[in-house]
Amino acid sequence: MGFEELLDEVGGFGFFQLRNVALLALPRVLLPLHFLLPIFLSAVPAHHCALPGTPDNFSHQDAWLEARLPREPDGTFSSCLRFAHLRTLPNTTLGREAQSPGELEGEPSTVPCSQGWEYDRSELSSTIVTEWDLVCERRGLNRVASTFFFLGVLVGAVVFGYLSDRFGRRRLLLVAYVSALVLGLTSAASVSYVMFAITRTLTGSALAGFTIIVLPLELEWLDVEHRVVAGTLSSTFWTAGTMLLALAGYLIRDWRWLLMAVTLPCVPGILSIWWVPESARWLLTQGRVEEAQRYLLHCARLNGRPVGEDSLSQEALNRVSTGEQVVPRPSYLDLFRTPQIRHISLCCMVVWFAVNFSYYGLSLDSSGLRLNVYQTQLLFGAVELPSKLMVCLLVRRVGRRLTQAGTLLGAALTFGIRSLVSSEASSWSTALVVMGKGFSEAAFTTVYLFTSELYPTVLRPTGMGLTALVGRLGGSLAPLAVLLDGVWLSLPKLVYGGIALLAACTALLLPETRQAQLPETIQDVERKSVRPSLQEEEMQVQN
Repeated sequence: MGFEELLDEVGGFGFFQLRNVALLALPRVLLPLHFLLPIFLSAVPAHHCALPGTPDNFSHQDAWLEARLPREPDGTFSSCLRFAHLRTLPNTTLGREAQSPGELEGEPSTVPCSQGWEYDRSELSSTIVTEWDLVCERRGLNRVASTFFFLGVLVGAVVFGYLSDRFGRRRLLLVAYVSALVLGLTSAASVSYVMFAITRTLTGSALAGFTIIVLPLELEWLDVEHRVVAGTLSSTFWTAGTMLLALAGYLIRDWRWLLMAVTLPCVPGILSIWWVPESARWLLTQGRVEEAQRYLLHCARLNGRPVGEDSLSQEALNRVSTGEQVVPRPSYLDLFRTPQIRHISLCCMVVWFAVNFSYYGLSLDSSGLRLNVYQTQLLFGAVELPSKLMVCLLVRRVGRRLTQAGTLLGAALTFGIRSLVSSEASSWSTALVVMGKGFSEAAFTTVYLFTSELYPTVLRPTGMGLTALVGRLGGSLAPLAVLLDGVWLSLPKLVYGGIALLAACTALLLPETRQAQLPETIQDVERKSVRPSLQEEEMQVQN
């Protein structure tokens, strides 16, 4: 008897599993609250150089600034430069300042802001940008903070993946909750940019525990038939968190209080650990038969399944435990030993990198839209629901491969067309951004299902772990690509779109899995890669 047979005895989908999904919904809601938090935390309000002697009440403010600030090509006042000398405007009295001798020699030169900046606080009262002046020559530090966070997620995924296999999912979930709570509150109390960057990186490492632990803790209590349904249901919690972030950002305009607000829900999460069950499969692999028996009996009781004494006896569970322990543990090297598995791994790595790169690149940078940041975030969250429904229909009608390639191609086209649309066509730009968000979310939803069906059962967790790791690398580099606008304004969009286009072509190289039996072993995958003509020739030779 294997563990799947045990799960059939106690009920592979019932009240016990639904309660487990509900208890693990909170981590899924918390993830977008932190992953997309830079939308508000790192927002850059309108700003210009701080000028001495600024009048409190002045009816001709634009004229007053005209004498002190140069204008950009689009007509707005410069954010990073000011005139070195006061410029006199014709027929205008701008104050009591005496005309500088430097102004008589010709057009006054410009100099960087030496006394800080003044920010428009009408929309956001405080961000890390206004806190530490992360603008102009320091604007890169603003983007690097997001990159540090996602690098922390990458490292944390490796650490939590190893520790959860050694010490258990439930215990490490508690560690993730406590660490995220402590580090999140410490980040909110940061007194310097360095302290903030370090604590946010560590917070990302703690939150990585949610991404690594929650999914196995759900799936290892579900039968195979209902895992896709539960996975689709769980993905809606991410969408709920995305829309909840828009509401939290609208109600809380100070970055410190906002960071505290999205961190404090870890407290009820810590309390919920009392009801979260440990994975019985993991307990059996560790030889902890009595604990596994207690959880299995509890599962059967909540699901209303009568269980005989023999099926869950110590002897029966010992046999299952022995069988689980003798199964060899796969390694990352197994993903590159055989030709077809190696082909799948390399293609999936490219696709996962591009999916994360384009998704977070679009989600964290919506500049150029005429909507405010709250409307944009709410619109981004609302468009995710129809995207998920579209994926559910397409993967059944046209298949996984074409859906994956098509959604990535759609995202690439929206990035490319946006680079051609003028900044004055705000309605077209907004429509393209929303479409791009929908395509990128659809690609994200598809890649989870597609990748899980490509790998055989013995390598599925390992393959998903590797591709997700590469995906997090793409997410960590996405904020830095925005800095390429200093070279050319449209270059970031072309980079996002180009990588998505490359991944769309790569997805076409993967085998289709629609209506195909899931492979169990490496040999099953390699056997499918052999062309029918070659199989016929081998049969003829054998005959």
